[in-house]
Formats: sequence, C-alpha cells, structure tokens
Amino acid sequence: MILHQCQVEQTVDRDERDRFIKELVVVRVRSSAPEAAPASRRGEGVRSSWVEDPGVVDREPVVCDVPLAMIRKRSARLRSTVASVLLIHGYGQNRYIWHLPSRSFSNYLARAGFDVFNLDLRGHGRSRHLGARRPGHVTDFVREDLPAAIEEVRRISGPRPVYLIGHSLGGLISYATAPTMGGAVGGIITLGSPYLFTHGSRLLSLLGRLMLTVDQRVPLGQGALALSAWGEPFRFVRAFVESPIFPLPIRGFVPGSMETRVLTQHMSLAMDSGSITVLRNMFLDAAAARKSGHHMGSLFGYAQRFEAMDLPLLVVAGTRDDLAPPASVKPAYEFSKSSDKTYREFPRGHLDIVVGRDAPLTVWPLIEAWLKTRIRRAAAKERERLSA
Repeated sequence: MILHQCQVEQTVDRDERDRFIKELVVVRVRSSAPEAAPASRRGEGVRSSWVEDPGVVDREPVVCDVPLAMIRKRSARLRSTVASVLLIHGYGQNRYIWHLPSRSFSNYLARAGFDVFNLDLRGHGRSRHLGARRPGHVTDFVREDLPAAIEEVRRISGPRPVYLIGHSLGGLISYATAPTMGGAVGGIITLGSPYLFTHGSRLLSLLGRLMLTVDQRVPLGQGALALSAWGEPFRFVRAFVESPIFPLPIRGFVPGSMETRVLTQHMSLAMDSGSITVLRNMFLDAAAARKSGHHMGSLFGYAQRFEAMDLPLLVVAGTRDDLAPPASVKPAYEFSKSSDKTYREFPRGHLDIVVGRDAPLTVWPLIEAWLKTRIRRAAAKERERLSA
C-alpha cells in the first residue's frame, strides 16, 4: 500500500544531486511468528527444531498484523525502470545504511534506472515506529518479512523478478528467503554477509563464547541493544576510535575510509536497536554450526536449498572487515552451485564497503554493471523462449 508520494531533490554522492519520485510503502504482514523460547529452554537453542528444520516450529504462535515500511525511489527523469531492487539492511541497522543525506546508494540505483525499495525489517526504523516489534528469531525475517516485501514490490512495480541486495545479516536472510520464492527473485547480491558466522575472527568467537557463558548464569533477556545511542557521542570519540591506540580490534570500518560528515550521519541515522535474542541465537547457532559442519549460523536449516539454487549470485567482501572477514563471507560463493556466481573483494571494512568515500567509485558501479548484465541476459533468454 502506497501511503504517500512526492518529488524530492536529493544527493547521490558529494555534489551530485538529482530528482526522484519518493513513496512511502507499508506492508501489513499477517504474522504467526512464535514468541521467544522460554527461559527454561535457553540452553537448548542449538537443538531446537525451529532452527534445524525451517518447516517446524516449537514455540507458541501469536497471530498479529506486523506493519513493514519501505521507501520506494525512482528517477523523476525516466518514464520506466529496468528492474525492481529490494535493499535489506543488517543487524542493528535500518534503511539509512543505503541512504544517508550526503551519500545514497538507493538514489544511485534509482538514477541508474532501477525501481528501488528500501526496507525496514520488523523492529527497525519506520517499521518499529509503526508498531512492528522486535523478532523472536532471525527466521521471522525469512518466513514473513522478506516474502511479504517481495510480493508487495511485485504488486506495485510489476510481476518481474526482484533483485535482492543485502548487507551483513540482510544478505543471510536473502540467501535463506530466495529458494522459497520460486521465480519471484531474479538474483542476489550480498555485501559483508558472514555465511560462516565468526569464521576468520578469533575475537568474535571469543565474544560469542563469553556471551553464552554469561547468559547461562545471568540470562540476558529479550531486550534490545540501543546501538542508536552511540550516534551523537561518536562525534566526540571518533578521533580516538580511529587512532592506533584504540584498544579494540573491532571498529566496523577502516580508519579514514569515511568523511566525518558521512560517518556521523551513519552513526546518527543508520544505527538502530538490535535484538538481544537474535544476537544470542546467532552466536549460539554459530557455535553449533562449527561443531556440526552446518552453514549459515542461525539459518543453517535453509543453507542446503540456497546452495542448490541456480540463481545469479554476487558476493562482495571487505578484506579489512573485522565483523565479517572474507573467511566467513566467501563460503557462500564457494558452496553455491549457481552457474552464474561472482566473488569480489575490496580493501574495506563492514560499513565503508557500502558508504565509504570510494564506494561510489568501486562497489556501486560493480553492482550496477552486474545487475544490468543479468537483466540483459534474462531478457535475451525470454526472447529466445518466446520465439522458439
């Protein structure tokens, strides 16, 4: 449902501006997402059937309407669009990872001729403001949020395949959702998405074990990490965070890779609240996956179908990403049996691979070219089919 439409003039990057048609789209999801597992079962998450088998749920269902918000962008200069694109943010973030006032990937794609839908998952951004609560588990995104968003995109933009672009956790839920959508998905692009969560990072593995040890003794509950609270104070500590004396090996970005204005905007706008339950499940299931050999952490019940799927795939990793190093990202490419798959690395971190100062010159053009090549190939195949 389109609630509002207007024309806006906005920045693409630096001094590049253009005019866009902007719409607020709200999707009402009839949700039966189960409540989080009770405290008496906190230690059993690695064996619970709702993680291992996507078709089985062992939590009490609560049926309700979940409102999901999307911002749709199209170029005001073009009469038609070449394809529909759905942007999916990562853990503890919102749609602003794709659209900052001074650097906007969503505007870049819209200017290039795409019909761009920028989604706030439940519990994040405008969806939270509309009343969508935090998820009980990451599978709530896969079973309900993304399928509903894809269906709404096709209802509004036309019944053509939708291309999914996910950052971090957004890429993982794209991997998991695509095989359930038949021909509704045209391809998947991921940036910094850890297919083998915590691989390549001893610190993340240690933090995961520490978190689970603490949770066994003092349950962490089902609250949220208010990551947005770091936005304003970050302006005053940025110099220390980027300095050589910063004591932690995890920053989330490469020092100097983002201008002060861009980084400040990201910390103030794109950082959101992250579900403690989802984070706990991610670490818990990553530990189980390491022991069992399963892939995709909390979503390992979906990995087999993703790996068998023959769908265009572009996997992008940052060689200096301290949250999703290449060792955790590249296996999605390696295990995929797609006949059309591509893997690329850039010397960037977790955030700057999307909004860094050189992203509009490197990562963004790669994605645009990859998309347009696949769209041309799909159109050629369709012409051959019709003429046969």
